[in-house]
Amino acid sequence: MDDQRAHAYWVILASFFFALVLALIPLPRWLLQARPEWVALVLIYWSMALPHRVGLATALCLGVIVDVLEGALLGQNAMALVVLALLSLMLYQRIRVFNLWQQAGVIFVLIGIHQMVCQWVQKLEGLGARSLVFLLPALTSALLWPLILHSLRRVRRAYRVS
Repeated sequence: MDDQRAHAYWVILASFFFALVLALIPLPRWLLQARPEWVALVLIYWSMALPHRVGLATALCLGVIVDVLEGALLGQNAMALVVLALLSLMLYQRIRVFNLWQQAGVIFVLIGIHQMVCQWVQKLEGLGARSLVFLLPALTSALLWPLILHSLRRVRRAYRVS
């Protein structure tokens, strides 16, 4: 039983590592503004699927890691991911009963809130965007939600993560 639990943690950590790698892959300049929020998507999935294992502490640790990797103001992504995890944990039972495209709509709103928190911190620094283009990752993330949901669900079932 303990071996199975340890195995489950490695699957979750591996998925977060893969999301961090995807977040750092260089993209062409024209595609940079539309980069999906991979770490946020994986965090939402795990906090909805296993709310007793993935929560605010996980979001805080991931946020600090993302801040360091991206060179952002320390705490910017941490705060945004904690807000995202809190909303996901509060709404996960409702989101689970929605159909796939309703879930994608909720993901658009959640990632949009994440982007707005990051944008707010950047505005305090004097670096914020001047248009609503900063919400483009929310749209691409929502469009990718069905792929993320089915992929991570398949992994969770294959490795019996519970």
